[in-house]
Amino acid sequence: MDVRLTRYSRGGGCACKIPPGELEEMVAGLPAGGGTAELLVGLDHGDDAAVVRLDPTTGIVATADFFTPVVDDPYDWGRIAATNALSDVYAMGGTPLVALNLLCWPRDVLPMEVAREVLRGGHDVTREAGCHLAGGHSIDDEGPKYGLAVTGLVRPEELITLDAGRPGLPLSLTKPLGVGVLNTRHKSTGERFPQAVAAMTTLNRDAARAAVGAGVRSGTDVTGFGLLGHLSKLARASGVTAVVDTAAVPYLQGAREAVRDGFVSGGSRRNLDWVTPWTDFGQVAEDDRILLADAQTSGGLLVAGEVPGGTVIGELRPRGEHLVVLR
Repeated sequence: MDVRLTRYSRGGGCACKIPPGELEEMVAGLPAGGGTAELLVGLDHGDDAAVVRLDPTTGIVATADFFTPVVDDPYDWGRIAATNALSDVYAMGGTPLVALNLLCWPRDVLPMEVAREVLRGGHDVTREAGCHLAGGHSIDDEGPKYGLAVTGLVRPEELITLDAGRPGLPLSLTKPLGVGVLNTRHKSTGERFPQAVAAMTTLNRDAARAAVGAGVRSGTDVTGFGLLGHLSKLARASGVTAVVDTAAVPYLQGAREAVRDGFVSGGSRRNLDWVTPWTDFGQVAEDDRILLADAQTSGGLLVAGEVPGGTVIGELRPRGEHLVVLR
């Protein structure tokens, strides 16, 4: 059965996230902790996952991530959603150990064999990652949603966090930007973009290993808040200013054309509005600003350090008037 899954989502992929400003207000003041193990990473800066110390050499990484369809093909959507969920563990410098399916499905609207294809995609990605996929939870819902709850392991001394950036460190990006505008075009026209699917289904495993091996201790992955949104969170948590060389930022083929033709999600525009008060845009054109704020799904790692295979796109400097400066 040929089903256009994106017709069942208001905002595809990570573009369906609650806007970052609203999210920060919602969780402000909520307590973290309460368990018996030492909490290494909690709610303070909005890191990609929570981390507790199990013993002097082992930390447990816990995260959950799910979203609405970002592409029409159910198998590809399952692969993308699983890759994206695993990325939160990789972004902390960890290794995923076990995952659980999270599935919301309109069982009276979409056939269960389509849901099976989604789950098959998730299974294949977790197998590629060497992560167990053991059951999960499903509910009957108005619209389809899929993702994973993932538990991983990390050495505390190798932990990558938002607040460990220091002036003088380069900024590296490990995947090109542009999947957001290409996915928006796909949803509107049905055009397929294999380059976007390939990027979204590439595990951040190798990039994370390279980052840990290079001594990186500060970073994140680039998802629903766009490069500028995630970078501004890192800059604020680390007490630095991030300077981005816009000419060095890599983009997927077709991304600029998608912006030119107006295929920009509401989530990307909200991202741009959110970062504008603390960003110096200089003479950067509007289309470039949109691409830098484009809501990514299963994007690459953005780290403070030089990583083999990554692209250096800027550097961290002492805190100035702005959190992010574009040049």
